[in-house]
Amino acid sequence: MGLGTVFLSEVLGTGILLLLGAGVVANVLLAKSKGFDGGWLLINFGWGLGVFAGVYIAYKSGAHLNPAVTIGILTSGADEFAPGVPVGVGSTLVYFAGEMVGAFLGAVLAWLAYKPHFDETPDEGLKLAVFSTGPAIRSYTWNLVCEIIGTFVLVFVVLALGKTPTQLGPLAVAMLVVGIGASLGGPTGYAINPARDLGPRIAHALLPLSYKGTDGEAVGKKDSDWSYSWVPVVGPIIGGALAGVIASLAF
Repeated sequence: MGLGTVFLSEVLGTGILLLLGAGVVANVLLAKSKGFDGGWLLINFGWGLGVFAGVYIAYKSGAHLNPAVTIGILTSGADEFAPGVPVGVGSTLVYFAGEMVGAFLGAVLAWLAYKPHFDETPDEGLKLAVFSTGPAIRSYTWNLVCEIIGTFVLVFVVLALGKTPTQLGPLAVAMLVVGIGASLGGPTGYAINPARDLGPRIAHALLPLSYKGTDGEAVGKKDSDWSYSWVPVVGPIIGGALAGVIASLAF
C-alpha cells in the first residue's frame, strides 16, 4: 500500500473522529443547542462513537488516528504499521501528517456545523473547549501525569486487542475511549491524542471566533491557551511510547 493511501486514510478517519468528537462537545456546551447541558457522559459516548466511525473509515491504514498509537506501535517493535506498510521514518511522518491534517479539518467542519451557536455563545472558554482540552485544576506536572496515564491505557489496551482478537473490532476501541473518558477524563479532559488537541487548537486560533456584541464590535479576547498546549502533546507521546515498550515485554 502506498503512503499516499495511508495519508488519505488517516486524514479521513481522523477528520470524522474530530467532527463527531468536537461536535458532541459543541452540542453540550454552546448556547441554544438542542443538546445543551447534556453532561459529561454524553461527551464520553460522543467521542467513543467518533472513534468507532473513524476506525472504520481509516481501515486501510490500520486506523491509528492518533500519533500516540503510531508511536506505541513503533516502540513495540512491530515490523508494520498496517498490512503492507513497513515501520520507518517516512511512514511514521506520513501517519503524523495525516492525523494532524484530519484533526484540523474535522474541527473546522464542527465549527461550520455549529456556527450560529458559536455566535450566540459569549464565553470564549466554552468555545475553546469545543476545540481542545484544558485542565480542571491547572498543575502542569499533574496534568502531564494524567495525560500519560490515560494515553498509556489507550495504547496498551489497543495493542493487546491486536494480540487477542475479540471480533468486536472498532466497537472495542470505542468502548475503551468511553471508559477512559468516564474514569480518567476529569482532570484534563482526556486529550490522549496529540493531533486531536493540537490540530483543533490551531483551527481555533485561525477561525473567526470572537464574540460580537449588539453593536457588532468584537467583545473579549480570543485565547487559544498556548501555555497549556504542550501538555496534551507531550503527555500522550510519553504514554504511547511507554505502552509500546511494555507491550513488547508483556505480549
